[in-house]
Amino acid sequence: MIVKELTHNLSVSGQLAPSDIAEIANLGFKSIISNRPDSEGEDQPTFSEIAREAHLFGIEVRYIPVVSGKLSDQDASAFAAAVEALPKPVLAFCRTGTRCTMLWALTQVGARAVEDILQTAQVAGYDLKGLEPRLRASAPSHDKAID
Repeated sequence: MIVKELTHNLSVSGQLAPSDIAEIANLGFKSIISNRPDSEGEDQPTFSEIAREAHLFGIEVRYIPVVSGKLSDQDASAFAAAVEALPKPVLAFCRTGTRCTMLWALTQVGARAVEDILQTAQVAGYDLKGLEPRLRASAPSHDKAID
């Protein structure tokens, strides 16, 4: 398990296993968001298995499954609402952490410059250049590139 910090209150990771939950608790995480649909991969544990273990450690959980390559504005809104409502810090996971990072990026449009969003993701190890047009299209006019 490799945890990558996006903000003080939000980090992302690839697929978690129930055996990772003790370490997550020791790292101080208070909440987990799963963005990976059950049965996406043959060897992945189910959300209920992760949730069961998390509850033993007093960690809150949310299940917001997002199909890879099909992030909707509703997915981003649900992610933002969960991050806002859950005890901090929050650890979000999917297969590699990219979907979680993309969801975070979509929630930051208007609050941060697109360049800052992309740079934060890059520092964490995620290249969101493919998402850049969508971020720019959603950004306030003062943040859109000038031709």
